[in-house]
Amino acid sequence: MMFKQCIAPKDTLFNEIIVLLDKANQILREQYQQYLLHSDTFNIQQKEDQSAVTQADFSVHSYFSTALQNLTQKYPVLSEEGKHNERHAWDTFWLLDPLDGTKEFLAKRPEFTINLSLVQHGKTELGIISVPQENCLYIGYAGKKPFKYQFSDHTWWVYEKSDICLADQVLRIGMSHQSDSKQMQYFLQQLEKISPLQIIHAGSAYKFCLMLEGLIDIYPRFHPTCEWDTSAGQCLLESIGGGLWSHTQTPFMYNQRKTLLNGNFIAFTHMQYAKYAFQCL
Repeated sequence: MMFKQCIAPKDTLFNEIIVLLDKANQILREQYQQYLLHSDTFNIQQKEDQSAVTQADFSVHSYFSTALQNLTQKYPVLSEEGKHNERHAWDTFWLLDPLDGTKEFLAKRPEFTINLSLVQHGKTELGIISVPQENCLYIGYAGKKPFKYQFSDHTWWVYEKSDICLADQVLRIGMSHQSDSKQMQYFLQQLEKISPLQIIHAGSAYKFCLMLEGLIDIYPRFHPTCEWDTSAGQCLLESIGGGLWSHTQTPFMYNQRKTLLNGNFIAFTHMQYAKYAFQCL
């Protein structure tokens, strides 16, 4: 177990976020149940990039657009489902994916999340990933141990890294359910020369949660994501001694470019895993 139970952190923003995410989780769970029961009438659209967006995405986005402005600290919101034309004027802002894992949602796999992060001057200062179907969230500031909060019994848990022998361990690789590109196959073949592998398929940012729980070591990504997909997860991984790097071995920065699309990346929970992974590209 990577988290041990602890007393509630004395942090006003954490307390406000818990209330906000509790309601957002409820909205998304209700939308998911509606989709499971009435998928034929559930509103699903296609974006310009041909990816799906649903009424669930819009419902959670609408809630956050108002709720985030009720927090003590008020900042603009850069949401996947919002407008992006004013973002370059923002030094500090909330970065939001109201439903990360729309493909998992539509495939009726409960591996979807809500991603929320506070970005300042291109760096993520606070990362939150909430898992509605597990009724929990992961939250942490950059450079500090992250916490896990369980909504069902109102318990807090703090990250505690366990001692592991890297030399004797099977490498656990997190992959999306659709990851079968030639680039991925080559990467896995090269990595298997270093260590035995265990492949773990999971949806989108849910893989970051499994990394925090000590169930995935390396998460390679060779197809597109956007900044709201990675910001919170990167912050949380960095806070446990891991990271998320581009293929030039540099951490992602946020809201610094014309595009919000990310390039390929490697996410990892330990610097030794990063060394293994980048040998195989």
